[in-house]
Amino acid sequence: MSIIETLTDVNNDFLSRRELTCNFAGLGGKLKNLEAVNMITKEFKLDGKVVIPIRLKTHVGQSHVTGVFYVYEDEVLAKKHINPTIFSRLEKSKAKIVEADAATKESSVAEIPDEEVKEEEKTE
Repeated sequence: MSIIETLTDVNNDFLSRRELTCNFAGLGGKLKNLEAVNMITKEFKLDGKVVIPIRLKTHVGQSHVTGVFYVYEDEVLAKKHINPTIFSRLEKSKAKIVEADAATKESSVAEIPDEEVKEEEKTE
């Protein structure tokens, strides 16, 4: 059984986009926009396309999330159609993830020399 259940999958020829509405089972309160985009990209094999999360709605008293996604072939067209605020929020969340990854790498790199120094002290 898949975590993702497709509710609607519509090709909007007028706006040149694909509109997906999906339920994510068991992820109520835990799912983030970029994680949802990654899951949708893998599930529907949308590599190389622009997937934009429009809305993730958590249902009260239930453990599933309903997400609405727009899939564009071209990022320029997506920026024309969609509110720039959505793109700025996505950029902020991507920046936070990159910053967190950099911090974990720095902390792991900082721990290695300390261990080497302790080993050198023991040998002397």
